[in-house]
Amino acid sequence: MEVERVREVALKHALKNSMDHGGRALESAVISKVFGELPELRRLARQVVEVVREVVKFVNSLTLEEQIKLAREMFPELFEGVREARPVEERALPPLPNVEKYRVVRTRFAPNPDFYIHLGNARPALLSYEYAREYRGVFILRFEDTDPRIKRPLPEAYEAIKEDLRWLGISWDEEYVQSLRMELYYGVARELIARGGAYVDLCRREEFRKFKLERRECPHRNRSPEESLELFDRMLSGYFEEGEAVVRVKTDLALSDPSLIDWVALRIVDTSKHPHPLTGDRYIVWPTYNFAAGVDDRLTGVTHILRGKEHAVNTLKQLYVYRALGWEYPEVINLGRLKLEGMILSKSKIKEVLGRSRRAEVDDPRFGTLRALRRRGILPEVVREIIMEVGVKGTDATISWENVASLNRRRADPVAPRVMAVFDPVRVSIRDVPKDPSARVLRLDYHPSNASLGSRTIDLGQEDVVEVFISREDFGLLKERGALRLLEFCNISLESEREGYAEARFTGTELEHARRAGLRIVQWVPVRSYVRLEVLKPEGLKLRTLRGIAEDSLARFQPGTLVQLVRVGFVKLEEVLERRRVKAVYAHD
Repeated sequence: MEVERVREVALKHALKNSMDHGGRALESAVISKVFGELPELRRLARQVVEVVREVVKFVNSLTLEEQIKLAREMFPELFEGVREARPVEERALPPLPNVEKYRVVRTRFAPNPDFYIHLGNARPALLSYEYAREYRGVFILRFEDTDPRIKRPLPEAYEAIKEDLRWLGISWDEEYVQSLRMELYYGVARELIARGGAYVDLCRREEFRKFKLERRECPHRNRSPEESLELFDRMLSGYFEEGEAVVRVKTDLALSDPSLIDWVALRIVDTSKHPHPLTGDRYIVWPTYNFAAGVDDRLTGVTHILRGKEHAVNTLKQLYVYRALGWEYPEVINLGRLKLEGMILSKSKIKEVLGRSRRAEVDDPRFGTLRALRRRGILPEVVREIIMEVGVKGTDATISWENVASLNRRRADPVAPRVMAVFDPVRVSIRDVPKDPSARVLRLDYHPSNASLGSRTIDLGQEDVVEVFISREDFGLLKERGALRLLEFCNISLESEREGYAEARFTGTELEHARRAGLRIVQWVPVRSYVRLEVLKPEGLKLRTLRGIAEDSLARFQPGTLVQLVRVGFVKLEEVLERRRVKAVYAHD
């Protein structure tokens, strides 16, 4: 066997799998890919698997940034594939409007790093990326972080957002952070004021609100541009306190929507009290969302904007800046809201839950954040498929969890190892089990049709009586029918029972006999070797911890592995602890 060749192929697939899954490669999936590329080595499966395990362990010891760097150096074709290949299951997007007007299509995703990405705002990110890829254009990532007081950025969110995007298979060509571009906004503000498109307002908020409701000019609206520019310089120098001066964009005083009338473009924030996580107290005059977003779309050459339809009013606001400066506004595609049935998707509601509960984190499996979906074992390909299926509709769409589970099950079932687990266990003693090794030492495949996942051995020992656990529900079935088949082991008949315990007799190993007799096939766990299992299971908006036992082979898998518990459902392993304990999160049935 060419060990170096196997190691190279394994490294390529381990890096690809890890980048697809947020920084951790799944051993079973990499093994499958290696055998797919090197089928002639199946006869040396054991040696190949050992090499792959060593490679996967190395890759998982790296940070995601280190993995990406290594992949770019050694396997640049992985990134070419991401940019050029379109998965066959994804639906084609409708053409972008007026695309012929632009030499290069440039799209953007502009998250506020005051929180993490959820399914709803992953939609414009993925669609914008896909359009840029389809038109061989440019995709921009822009952090909109110019509100250090109300929507204060989270220092950790910048990198977390990028990590979530990479998990979805999204890469970007340019990256901007608005808080690091302040001088650019000041320059545009000066030009806007000089052209008479904006002015410095010294009215108190209550005063201006009265003028606005009466559709009257405030006293500062008709100052000369020179006077407003002087006041703007005073704002920048710290002459005014927070709330004493703002820059307003001139609009139509007769507009029916009061929020559009002379909206605020820049305001003062006391960053000595509310320091920005990146720039501290260096700046005190901060652009509002609409001013910074509108300016950046122009300065970075964005041609097409995909955003929620709730931003329609923002388009109207920004148009006043564009008209005053003689700019052409980009094409806009308004998207409807995307909801995930039975899960918390609203940023404000998630924050509310986090504020109430000391135990809740952003990856709480009740939430619709990408981190929560990833923790729950939902594959990135499934999230992509859902978003592409909804497409660019302007109407709201609701995705049922059943649909998510169905799509995930279809992809996970062929590659997820299967292990037996029992909840609410009842002990069953089985006599007359032959002491022949063929009956007592079981070699069970992890998957009935995916040999690359390997197998495990269950040694039942040589005691006169073999003891196993079955679930209390199956115990009731044994009492009712008098007989059962233990999955891939044997058929048993009930001899006696009492609360929490049963005695049974071995009646053979023939599966065909069990079928003819109509025996229910149930999972089981040997008493002589097991691990304790805790599964965190969302039930609506509540969380429940299921406690049971599982085959000890479960503890051999790496955290992050998606496993199918026979007749229970899919779980994602989180921790393998000392004292034979495993923690997992329930994905779906």
